[in-house]
Amino acid sequence: MPTSLADTFHQIVDSLPGDWTDLELDLRLLDESRYVDAAVYLVTCNAQPYSRHDWHWRILVAHRFGHAAAVPAVHGALRLLDDAGIGGELAVREVRSGRVEVTQMWGRPESVRSEFRTLRAQ
Repeated sequence: MPTSLADTFHQIVDSLPGDWTDLELDLRLLDESRYVDAAVYLVTCNAQPYSRHDWHWRILVAHRFGHAAAVPAVHGALRLLDDAGIGGELAVREVRSGRVEVTQMWGRPESVRSEFRTLRAQ
């Protein structure tokens, strides 16, 4: 039996280094006739549809901060697809790591800035 999308996603996230910040995935459905059904579930993680492409959606995932879907939101959307019997395939396109969110730190001592970068990069 093929691995579920949610389990595959969980395996991908578990394999990433601790300082990953952004993950870009592509999703292809096994049955294109279920495209509209899948779109209803994928709206919860803001999946972006491709047009004229062999993959159906691009999913952007943020680890701790950023303009992307949170890990639990993506996992939940993929679990909904699994529960609805909509099969598919995930492919990792890009992983970014080591970035730290930008925060206004004017007037703060360097020790505070350094500790913030260290904590956020973990």
